[in-house]
Amino acid sequence: MYTKKQVAKTIDHAVLKPEQTNADLKANAQMCIENDVFSMCVKPCDISAAKELLKNSDVKVSCVLSFPHGADATLVKAFQAKQAIEDGTDEIDMVMNIGKFLSGDYEYVVNDIKAVVEVARKNNVLVKVIQESGHLTLEQIAKACELSFEAGADFVKTSTGFGPGGAKPEYIDVMVKTVGDKMQVKPSGGIRTWEDAVSFLEQGADRLGVGSTEAILNGAKAEGDY
Repeated sequence: MYTKKQVAKTIDHAVLKPEQTNADLKANAQMCIENDVFSMCVKPCDISAAKELLKNSDVKVSCVLSFPHGADATLVKAFQAKQAIEDGTDEIDMVMNIGKFLSGDYEYVVNDIKAVVEVARKNNVLVKVIQESGHLTLEQIAKACELSFEAGADFVKTSTGFGPGGAKPEYIDVMVKTVGDKMQVKPSGGIRTWEDAVSFLEQGADRLGVGSTEAILNGAKAEGDY
């Protein structure tokens, strides 16, 4: 049985739509503070502003990197990580290079993730690897998890929210079975109800990527029942 407070503390609230404005950022930050979510996940250009908006709260700042396609050159990703950390991010959600992965160029994929991890490690910043699971078979999801672990990342994550599908129970099942004992797992994309959120947590997810935070938390009863 999860309480509203417990679920809120697993949420990375996403403010990632390209059309979201400074005013949207401010309103979302206020909502995050009121609901005491774990973090607000923002676009790289919004990290400094988010840090300022959240400064007197417990809400962390997380950000996306090479979003949503993961196709930036590795050196660019490493620089983006450095810049994001200087701007004040606490965690980084990077997109795996999906094309290279599907090409079977696993060495590239590992080195690409590792370049970001090495920058983040020096600053105690967690790295989540978004694999865009909707492009992958279940076997490929397991392989992507193994490569993320090999590269030293902290989390595996399903989706950007901008690719095909979103988080699905079968994806989380594979992630938990493959790396759940040594990495954390973050379903993201299409989580819109209290039941969705709780069922992923019951499956063994550690964090949730959510845009519809208020809808989810408003679906909870005070005692965490539904």
